[in-house]
Amino acid sequence: MKISYNWIKEYLDLNVKPADLAEKIERTSVEVDGVTTPSDGLKKIVVGHVLSLEAHPDSDHLHVCQVDVGEDEPLQIVCGAPNVAAGQNVIVALPGSRIADNVKIKKSKMRGIPSAGMICALQEIGFPEDVVPKDYVDGIYVLPEDATPGDAVYDYLGMNDSLIDLDVTPNRGDMLSLYGTLHDLAAIYDKPVKLDHPEVKEDGTAIADQLAVHVDDALSPQYRMRLVKNVKLAPSPMWLQIRLWNAGMRPINNVVDITNYIMLKYGQPLHAFDYDKFNGEDVYVRTAKAGEKLTTLDENDHDLDENDIVIADQKGPIALAGVMGGLDASIQDGTTTVAIESAVFEHDHIRKAAQRHNLHTDASQRFERGVNQAGVQEALDAAAQMMNELADGEVQKGSVVGSSNIPDPAVIDITLTHVNAILGTELTMDQVSHILESLGFEVAVNGDTLTVTVAVRRNDIHIPADLLEEIARIYGYDQLPATLPTGRMTMGTLTMKQRLMRATRHSLEGLGLNQAISYALTTEEKAKMFMMQASETTNLAWPMSVDHAVLRMNVVSGLLDDIAYNSARKVKDVALYEQGRVFYREDGNDRPSEEEHIAGAITGTLMPESWNQPAQPVDFFQMKGIVAAYLKDMAVNGDVTYEPNADMPEMHPGRTADVLVHGHRIGFLGQIHPLIAKQFKIGATYVFELNLQAIIDMPKQENQYDVISRYPAITRDIAMLVDDDVTNDQVVALIERRGGAFLQSVKLFDVYDGVKVPKGKKSLAYTLTYQDKHETLVDDAVTQAFDKVSKRLEDDLGAQIR
Repeated sequence: MKISYNWIKEYLDLNVKPADLAEKIERTSVEVDGVTTPSDGLKKIVVGHVLSLEAHPDSDHLHVCQVDVGEDEPLQIVCGAPNVAAGQNVIVALPGSRIADNVKIKKSKMRGIPSAGMICALQEIGFPEDVVPKDYVDGIYVLPEDATPGDAVYDYLGMNDSLIDLDVTPNRGDMLSLYGTLHDLAAIYDKPVKLDHPEVKEDGTAIADQLAVHVDDALSPQYRMRLVKNVKLAPSPMWLQIRLWNAGMRPINNVVDITNYIMLKYGQPLHAFDYDKFNGEDVYVRTAKAGEKLTTLDENDHDLDENDIVIADQKGPIALAGVMGGLDASIQDGTTTVAIESAVFEHDHIRKAAQRHNLHTDASQRFERGVNQAGVQEALDAAAQMMNELADGEVQKGSVVGSSNIPDPAVIDITLTHVNAILGTELTMDQVSHILESLGFEVAVNGDTLTVTVAVRRNDIHIPADLLEEIARIYGYDQLPATLPTGRMTMGTLTMKQRLMRATRHSLEGLGLNQAISYALTTEEKAKMFMMQASETTNLAWPMSVDHAVLRMNVVSGLLDDIAYNSARKVKDVALYEQGRVFYREDGNDRPSEEEHIAGAITGTLMPESWNQPAQPVDFFQMKGIVAAYLKDMAVNGDVTYEPNADMPEMHPGRTADVLVHGHRIGFLGQIHPLIAKQFKIGATYVFELNLQAIIDMPKQENQYDVISRYPAITRDIAMLVDDDVTNDQVVALIERRGGAFLQSVKLFDVYDGVKVPKGKKSLAYTLTYQDKHETLVDDAVTQAFDKVSKRLEDDLGAQIR
């Protein structure tokens, strides 16, 4: 919320610079996004009076204007605005001036006609378009008649005011208003604040004879209305327009502007209805009925939900309560009787309605955080009185009250001993009482105890800890004594799960992958990819965007998004891993279960080209090696095997394998399907995903270290022909099982299935390494063991030893 420094000073006697005031607010109350003065950076922009104008001889839309800018001679300025006219006071940028975005204005020629300066629109001197009055959005702005030619325009437009942009937290809804901010500043600076209170001049007949309100107290604890007749719609006075556009609001007309002004001043959202457009004299505050629709002020149609609170007449809804009014009963040209609404609505309903209809308004923001429930009538009276003063309206006698449940103020007991013990201070009872009273709270002292009655406007204070925070911030956080913590020191350690997760990162980074962090929210399509078990999707009730609407059920798709991001920027070699949770939900359960997963994705080459070797694109076996090395680093105590899997639709059917430990599937690895790669707009990519929680829960075998044998090893090579359906795993398992006590390793070094090999056969060649750690191994022992292996290969696998 942007709040005017000059407006603050009307009520509070301050002698501090705006920047210092902002720093004090940030240090004590809420964050401040910045302090701006709209005229900063502008130069030589003055009031001009258009003496005469004539059409440009070579243009059908340009005008040649003679403009009095307070100098001896008028300036000739060529202007293309459709609303420029003789007799107007306008904004003129003189030659050598600076307008918005530091644009310099020079003397020039417009289609051959000299032009000495520029007649400006508000946007051209820095005003956002959404605050410019609609009559002037497409043209120049016309200043009031009493503006003096030659004067700087900044004071006329409120541009010399400093605007403090408050970033109000959800618990401090009271500071979404001038009065709420003033209460805080009065306490911070220990100064009295001079607030004004309305005195309504009432005419006409009693409102009870003209309007009845029917309210569900659960939806609206307070609901009040006033009637103002014979209003004359017109543009608001300049001071009111300045208040609004400096706060970021567009001036509309005097009636609508008054409701917005009161909201900024009191923090109480109001709504003005055209009373003559009501169907009947009864107004209802209720929930919407099935099938009801509403066209709001922004001219958008909404299908109402049965949980939406609406304001309705006898025919149907006329406003979405607390969010936005309806177009049918809006204030428009011809309105003469205004019904003003001031209310408190149940905040959860307002928050959900704003989310549901994507209508986040200034009113909904305040109702969601809570308004001052003790000030509803005062804000209503102030609006009615302003309509009497600024729109010549006749305020009808009395207010119609549909509900009036003003909450009791919170009463909290706290002791001075407790205050000083928690804050580490030596405050006196008088100091603490004065701080609380300066905030507008009532304080009764009984010995060491303070009984504090909290102002109703501060709906964020309920318990003694809240009072401690108020005392600390007003006293000054910078004045609290600094002390070191005392107590018994303990040694911090990681849990086994934390150690394994940290080891996971070290292992994969050592294998050449870089850590990535992806969103746990994705699209429904991506959430259902690469799934390792059946699950229902978990959809967010209020997603921020369609791309982040469903909780993920895999980690791989997020990594593919990261690869696509890099590929689009010409980064072709990408190796990433991510450790994160996936979310599985069973049908009938509202909340999903969470499971830790680890995944990796590589595209391009893991080993870049160098002088002694060409670049090698990643393949299945490289990814398998990474997974195998990782599982070995994790000391998984069990047989790790890999089985082909052609059933995952997102994976290449001939280059995908399940990862199993002791026969239990813990993940998969392989190449993503070319169609999926095309969908993500990436090249050939290999991925893996493992159930990290399963790996954490598995029994571990700590690494065992052994001395290097002093005795030499003996190697023997064996080549064989086997059927195509015989796998390398089968051969290696048989050799290791039958190779004898001295067999140390088995390594495949050649695979051949060319023209010299019979159809249906393939040639495999292995190196077997034998070693005795205690003495020198003799050839006879090796030969005997080697022959047994050969015999078993022939008998069990039908191998032909070559």
